[in-house]
Amino acid sequence: MSKEHSQYGLKQPDAGLAGLTAKGASRRDVLRALTAAGIMSLTGGSLLAASRPARAQGTPRQGGKVRVATQSASTADTLDPARGALGTDYVRCYFFYNGLTELDSHLGAQMSLAESLDSKDAIVWVAKLRKGVQFHDGKPLAPADVVYSLMRHKDPATASKVMAVAEQFKEVKATGPNEVTITLTGANADLPVILADSHFLIVKDGTRNFSTAVGTGPFKLKTFAPGVNTVGVRNEHYWKPGLPHLDEVELIGISDESARVNALLAGDVQLITAVSPRSSARIKSTPGYTVLETKTGQYTDLIMRDEGGITGNQDFRMGMKYLQNREQLKSAIFQGYGAIGNDQPIDPTSRYYFAGLPQRAFDPDKAKFHFRKANLGNTPLQVFASPAAAGSVDMAILLQQAAQQAGVNLQVSRVPADGYWSNHWMKHPLGYGAVNARPSPDVLFTQFFKSDAPWNEANWKSAQFDQMLLAARGERDEAKRKKIYGDMQVLVNESGGIGIPMFLSVLDAHTTKLQGLGSIPLAGLMGFMFAEHVWLTA
Repeated sequence: MSKEHSQYGLKQPDAGLAGLTAKGASRRDVLRALTAAGIMSLTGGSLLAASRPARAQGTPRQGGKVRVATQSASTADTLDPARGALGTDYVRCYFFYNGLTELDSHLGAQMSLAESLDSKDAIVWVAKLRKGVQFHDGKPLAPADVVYSLMRHKDPATASKVMAVAEQFKEVKATGPNEVTITLTGANADLPVILADSHFLIVKDGTRNFSTAVGTGPFKLKTFAPGVNTVGVRNEHYWKPGLPHLDEVELIGISDESARVNALLAGDVQLITAVSPRSSARIKSTPGYTVLETKTGQYTDLIMRDEGGITGNQDFRMGMKYLQNREQLKSAIFQGYGAIGNDQPIDPTSRYYFAGLPQRAFDPDKAKFHFRKANLGNTPLQVFASPAAAGSVDMAILLQQAAQQAGVNLQVSRVPADGYWSNHWMKHPLGYGAVNARPSPDVLFTQFFKSDAPWNEANWKSAQFDQMLLAARGERDEAKRKKIYGDMQVLVNESGGIGIPMFLSVLDAHTTKLQGLGSIPLAGLMGFMFAEHVWLTA
């Protein structure tokens, strides 16, 4: 047994449920105790059912149409939840599909298509499906739909963006007329939260043609033109009573932020996302419009890829991290919105955030020291930035100025938002990425930091990190699990090939006639799930 496996071995603690209950413990405390005891049980109507997102005050009104503009649209737009790659894809898929679970305003899992999700060991999970749910074509929801929807992620032909996560599904099978049993390759107490991810939304058994969308969601597909727009109309037979409120919702992509703001203030759209902090004051000062801030774990990161050149050198990477003037970034670029980052990918709002890391300060002298050790010399370096990665162009310019103080010739290559993710992201030794928040550390680490992760931005490989990731999944002692996640953050901070100077707040702006929009800290637009909750006043 390796040192890492020995250090992160599994052990079941004493849960102490009776004592917690007697002391009036919070719902989170009880959840943790149940997790520790291995009695994982989430149901639609019990103590463990998470509350629905809080809504704005007012009585919902039925009817009306809302046009929504996000920051991305392309011919790669998809109706296949498994292949969603951008925020617009996630929003679109939540129009038409549901998951077994969904997230609440605390990133907890509540029941959706599953009425309950039970496990005694966090390995074998039994899902009881909600009765009376129909797909848009009238077909009743059945276990076969769930089995197909989850297992298709393991088929390379699906090209699922969460294939690395789905590798944990050892077996998914129907075990009753309304029951599905999910067996994992190892314990993972995060499964209910993982299944709330948009990629795991449930499609009809056997669906391979995603030119249309036949799901169980709040809206039915009216039109879909990739790169242009998506229109959904109310699902009159939606299984959630009284929802949705709107008759129709249209989703369009406007890559230019100022154009999105102008479209909102001109009345062409009623809701926009990814508003810049600079624009927020203008919107707030315009009668009839407002801005909603959602604090998230989203970040724009400096990527230093390990491709055999200088960007894979540990001293070079450390030098670049010391050139991040985090306080200046927060005040000058993000107008005070967001939270200071410390080159660790878990944000301060997460219960797994490791606060014990000394804050890395802006220090050009230390940067210069590390650049000398890396034998950097005077060779010009190009860093690629784009409006597609929020704030990255301004961040790159400030980095360029800081680099001059350390004797580094850094050149900024600004490229258009259109095509950035396919043509530039992870294609250059030095560039910027933008990572949406994930519902759990396990999902984030599996998708972006595991050695074989499909979106391993820096091509960073650590066998120790991979071993700790597996250990954390199976650790049901909350304190020990938090310790493992903390150690993983230290590894990324010290040796990872990305710099995370800030965690971003997402700013959505809308007409005040739009009501019901709340915050889910996964992302803007209510964690992509706004459509079924909002309504228009008269």
